[in-house]
Amino acid sequence: MAKKPKSMQEQADYVLQRRAEERLGGGEARLQKQHDKGVLTARERIDALLDPDTFQEVGLFRRNRTVTFGMDKANMPADGVVTGTGAVFGRPVHVASQDFTVVGGSAGETHSKKVVEMMESALKCGTP
Repeated sequence: MAKKPKSMQEQADYVLQRRAEERLGGGEARLQKQHDKGVLTARERIDALLDPDTFQEVGLFRRNRTVTFGMDKANMPADGVVTGTGAVFGRPVHVASQDFTVVGGSAGETHSKKVVEMMESALKCGTP
């Protein structure tokens, strides 16, 4: 992870770098393992479902809060689930896609809360 930024430009660069790191999920090797099995990644599934350039991710920087069993030291980007909003044939939707490159897609507290937040937002907005 990059050092802490000082100037506004450094802060912007830091956030962009962190975003790129987080979007790799469990890392290049695990992404390749998914591809080797002929399986799309969580982000690829979302891209295949949604209209181009409509996905707005929610909770990219959220982390697990578990401290037992050494989980506080585990790197679990977005806690293993990609969530956000987008459109299908122009209709707004809320989506959640488990990222199997991060702890095999296991659902912990933060992971589950992110999914529930998408479900609750869909209910409030009247979207699928």
